[in-house]
Amino acid sequence: MSSVPSSRGESDLGQRLAQTADAIERLLEALLSDAPAPGEIARPSRLVAAMRHGALGGGKRLRPFLTVETARLFGTPVEQALRAGAAVELLHCYSLVHDDLPAMDDDDLRRGRPTVHKAFDEATAILAGDALLTLAFEALADEATHPDGAVRAALVATLARAAGLGGMVGGQMLDLAAEGRFDGQRDALTEAAIRQLQAMKTGALLAASVEIGARLGGADAAALQALGRYGRALGATFQVADDILDVESDAAQMGKATAKDADKGKATLIGALGLEGAKHERDRLSDEAVAALAGFGEKADVLRAAARFAAQRKS
Repeated sequence: MSSVPSSRGESDLGQRLAQTADAIERLLEALLSDAPAPGEIARPSRLVAAMRHGALGGGKRLRPFLTVETARLFGTPVEQALRAGAAVELLHCYSLVHDDLPAMDDDDLRRGRPTVHKAFDEATAILAGDALLTLAFEALADEATHPDGAVRAALVATLARAAGLGGMVGGQMLDLAAEGRFDGQRDALTEAAIRQLQAMKTGALLAASVEIGARLGGADAAALQALGRYGRALGATFQVADDILDVESDAAQMGKATAKDADKGKATLIGALGLEGAKHERDRLSDEAVAALAGFGEKADVLRAAARFAAQRKS
């Protein structure tokens, strides 16, 4: 295994995660206020309440953290990095609201609270997810995120690719097909197919969180390539760790139902490699993410620590 991140990176990680989470929470509260934004006619109060329920008051905020910390490597103004991170988090929260719906994963609990369709109703949850998704792109395209329209366009394109047909949404479709949703037959996916599914469903948005921070900071081609390797490896680490937690953790720790993957026939690397094999792969991927940052020196210590955190987290 590669060397563990420096103690400075590890000690900074918790503080930086908390600081970013607090700042993102405040920014999301502002973006999700009841008052109409310039150009809007009105904001229906029930819809705003459902969006706030789905986006505020919980979560590690790992994706915006990755955006902020990657942008930090290039000296990006923190206000810009936080706006880009908030856009990523809005999109992530939309995906959770929709994933929890009865037609999808049918979950009653998220972050220790009732899911949006349970706290409100299914129609409101669908619309809340739609509104969070579109607000993400509105925030990213705003001049306050970056003064250069070409940079903003690149950020929007990066997020759209990660979230859409060839990314998160496409991965969700593959996941449902593997469960046998459409023909009643559960597919025994190969290891390669499982890796592809997970790279789309979960990994793409995590990798995009890193890429958005790099593009916001004006990273050159070599830096983008290295950070792309980091983001993809970290995304895969996170998903394998999540699969392991679904087996080994409980609802109180996770803030959501556990032990559901096997019951639903979900394709995971635990099924392909076994539990111990999956743990080995989780650690290997974490090492791969750390190695990708070799050219960034000590200033990337917190990102290295984040790769370890993705593997070792307990919730």
